[in-house]
Amino acid sequence: MSVLMTLRIQGDPKAVEATDVETLTTITDRAMKHGLISHHFYGTETEILVIDEWPDEQSCQSFFQETPEIMEMMGRAGVTSQPTPEFWRHLDVKDDVG
Repeated sequence: MSVLMTLRIQGDPKAVEATDVETLTTITDRAMKHGLISHHFYGTETEILVIDEWPDEQSCQSFFQETPEIMEMMGRAGVTSQPTPEFWRHLDVKDDVG
């Protein structure tokens, strides 16, 4: 069963949006090689939220360890604290929609 990874950090979402396409393509290609199922960025004026779906927690952790470009991108967005991902498992309560 896959897991969701959420990462919520203080930073400038506009700086993330300004990341060059080459860097984003490098990151995305590497993530997909590690099994990434889906990925989305969200933002408020002062926070960035990342929501990914991975086959398992280890796939995501391996990707992060091999991708220094993520911390470089977060640095440009003004992130000063170490991002801490949280992993969520699906609860089978028979009420899924979509």
